[in-house]
Amino acid sequence: MISKLHYITQGTTAEQHLEYVQAACSAGADWIQLRMKNYDENVVLDTAKKAREITMHFQTRLIINDFYKIAKAVNADGVHLGKDDGCPLEVREYLGKWYTIGGTANTLEDCNNLIAKNIDYIGLGPFRFTTTKSNLGPVLGTASYKNIITELQSETPIIAVGGITLNDVSELVNTGIYGIAVSTDISKDFNTISAFNKILNGPSTQEQVYKMDKKDDDE
Repeated sequence: MISKLHYITQGTTAEQHLEYVQAACSAGADWIQLRMKNYDENVVLDTAKKAREITMHFQTRLIINDFYKIAKAVNADGVHLGKDDGCPLEVREYLGKWYTIGGTANTLEDCNNLIAKNIDYIGLGPFRFTTTKSNLGPVLGTASYKNIITELQSETPIIAVGGITLNDVSELVNTGIYGIAVSTDISKDFNTISAFNKILNGPSTQEQVYKMDKKDDDE
């Protein structure tokens, strides 16, 4: 099952990434993506091994960004592939069926391409400008999410990503997205994880979505 809240690590050192993994797990995160851009592969491997030990203790799922061979080496739960990080079909063949594979998308065409390659979930963004990622695609905003999801008509979970804060969650949920990925806003205060989860999984949100759907049906 794909979590509705993905925490993406950040940090200026490998040690800081691990500190954030520990803090996120302690605060109740059940899905963590270890994202270490511009690090030597051996450093990523060593950090991923330690992150796996932490997440196993908390029974938290660990996803490795980009490095799918490292994901298999440390027995992570899956991998998240950027647009240039390998074909999902080839990665699936390498990892096997038990690993979760996610992919990055910016457009409807990107989403359709990933769905055709049997991706498990799609990280669609950016929602707004963010400094945690270079080479950003065009900013989407809530209107684009709603349009893309309406066009897709797919059961593949769509995860909104890119500069998302706690104040954005309710509005994003009403676009039809499955969940969200957050980095900076959680890294500033890991205690917000419970608040994110409450909005994403709470009955009030489900009731809002139900009322919207019912209204549409009545029309």
